[in-house]
Amino acid sequence: MNKKRKVQVTIKPEPKAIRNEYEQHSVKGFYEKLGDEYRNPHESVIRQVLELASAKWSLDFNKVLDLACGSGEVTLALKSLGCSNIDGIDPYTGNAYFNRTGQVAETYTFEDIAAGIISDRSYSLIVCSFAMHLVNSSRLPLLAYQLSLIAESMIIVTPHKRPALKPEWGWMFLDEIAVDRVRARFYN
Repeated sequence: MNKKRKVQVTIKPEPKAIRNEYEQHSVKGFYEKLGDEYRNPHESVIRQVLELASAKWSLDFNKVLDLACGSGEVTLALKSLGCSNIDGIDPYTGNAYFNRTGQVAETYTFEDIAAGIISDRSYSLIVCSFAMHLVNSSRLPLLAYQLSLIAESMIIVTPHKRPALKPEWGWMFLDEIAVDRVRARFYN
C-alpha cells in the first residue's frame, strides 16, 4: 500500500528592492530600521569590480577610507587584495560592519563630511560603494570638494550612471569599469 505524503512547500517572498524600501521608508528610515542586518546583495559584483580596478589602475592601498561602508563589503574585498589600513564610515550600519570586519565604523553622515568634520585627515584612496548616488545634487559639490582635500584618488562604485563628479569639485574622471551594470569610476 502506497500512502501519499503531503509535502508542504513554503515559498519565501522575494525581498523588496532596496530602492523600493528607500521610497517607502526614506534612506535614513530604511537604515535606521534595518542597518544592523544590512548586507549589500551585490557584494560579489563589488568584489569583482574592485579586483579588476586593482589590476587595471595604479591604486595606493596605504590608507583607505571605506565611505558608506555598509556591512564591510568593500573593506573585506580590499583586505583580500592585501590592504590592511582601512577606516570605515557609515552613520547607519556600524553593528553590521563590526560583526563582519571586527572594526568599528565612525558614524559621520555625508552632511558631516561636507561640513569638514574629517578635513584634518589624509587618505591614499577613498572607496564609496552604493551610496554617493543618493546624495542630494545640491549637496554633492561640497561633499566632493571636501573629499578631494583628504585624498588623491577615489573610486565610486555605483549601480547608476550617477553621480558624475566635475573637475571644479576637485575630481578628474580617469576611467570606468563595469560588471553586471555595476560601475567602478576612478577619479584623481
